[in-house]
Amino acid sequence: MNGTGTETGGGRVRGVRTQAAGGAGAADRGALGALKPSARRLRALGRAELTLLGRNRGAVFTALAVPLALPFTVRPALDQLDLEKEGLSIGTVLLTAAIGFAFLFAVYTSLVGAYVARREELVLKRLRTGEPSDTEILVGTALPATALGLAQALVLSVGCAVLLHTGAPKAPYLLLPGVLAGLVVSAALAALTASFTRTAESAQVTALPLVFVSMLGSGITVPAEFLPDRLASLCELLPLSPAIRLVRGGWTGQLTAYETLGALATALAWTIVAVFAVRRWFRWEPRR
Repeated sequence: MNGTGTETGGGRVRGVRTQAAGGAGAADRGALGALKPSARRLRALGRAELTLLGRNRGAVFTALAVPLALPFTVRPALDQLDLEKEGLSIGTVLLTAAIGFAFLFAVYTSLVGAYVARREELVLKRLRTGEPSDTEILVGTALPATALGLAQALVLSVGCAVLLHTGAPKAPYLLLPGVLAGLVVSAALAALTASFTRTAESAQVTALPLVFVSMLGSGITVPAEFLPDRLASLCELLPLSPAIRLVRGGWTGQLTAYETLGALATALAWTIVAVFAVRRWFRWEPRR
């Protein structure tokens, strides 16, 4: 009796465990199955947007050439600064400037024009009648520009290390979150700016305020170390300042843990605010 009862009880326990394991496996397979169609839709949207981007030669030239050329226009001003006193080098500052310009022109400015143009052409409205969700439409549209920005950051890092003798990054673990933060914040703010932009022609105008503020205050053209203390503290809260600080800190290794967490928190806060604002105010139909 006891032996039989024990075997029966053990069989029941094993049966329950098998059912639980099977249920967990089915849930995992269901989650993966739900991700696959979404990934296919994102890939299709990204491929279509890449084709449209390739036809816009002006946007392609701006995205590729400006981040490479503009950093060298600030070289004369940098020669006037005592960079070594702040633990910086001309190569590190130019590299950070180039990556910052990639955020602004390859991602932000390019995407503002793309979102507005697709809206005015009723592309976004037609996509909403199909399977893609609103998030998939916005993310899929942003994929080519963000991929281009990421590729530029990688090429610039390698190129500056070889040509400007910046050497290997002293804190490489800060580079990836810095670049990702810059790409995500730039894309989110591009969608937000497009919400208040009437036409594709005016997209370059509405993008200018953030471009100028970021160039001057986020440490892209002038390192934040050379700004007055109060102004520098205020500029640390600008949208792209955390990304620039993390990228520069990755090369110099001068960021403390507290400063790193502060930069990550600021970048996350800007991303949340921008995403909330886009969900609230983004326009899917042409502005009249």
